[in-house]
Amino acid sequence: MPHAPTRYIARLRDAQLTGPEFSAPCVFGEAGLIDASEKREGDKASPIGIWPVRRALFRADRMEAPDTALRLDRIDPQDGWCDDPNDAGYNRQVRLPYRGRHEVLTRTDQLYDLIVILGHNDDPPVPGRGSAIFLHCQNPDGRPTLGCLALPPQDLIELVRRLEPGDEIEIAR
Repeated sequence: MPHAPTRYIARLRDAQLTGPEFSAPCVFGEAGLIDASEKREGDKASPIGIWPVRRALFRADRMEAPDTALRLDRIDPQDGWCDDPNDAGYNRQVRLPYRGRHEVLTRTDQLYDLIVILGHNDDPPVPGRGSAIFLHCQNPDGRPTLGCLALPPQDLIELVRRLEPGDEIEIAR
């Protein structure tokens, strides 16, 4: 029997991500929230909507693989994410070196040690409508993201343990 999706809701008004028997503080994009239809590359806003959980990525050189039912892939130094709206690889994981504008997933800070990829603008990607909406580790100083959603690392690990394929993350006011 198929799994009924579980929805976790991240609300800006109380800066919490909650779900069944789970609650954690979260941070949003530094520009706040924006309707998904108005989301643009580089606007630093988190898109309002219900986003399917696609899969997770982790840094095996920094942490043990979390126990999860999600597809879980290692991040290595050749992994990037294309954020170039003029490139055919837009809003896709790419291998480095890469000719188009991209993020390097092996960051020097801990923000991308564990990433949950959310299904925003990916089926298919529309150039310029926003890329790489991740649920990732929060900066220790609590600083906002550049448009993603972030949790303290231990809370993110716990959430990844609970997530199953088909679950959803809702970003709401």
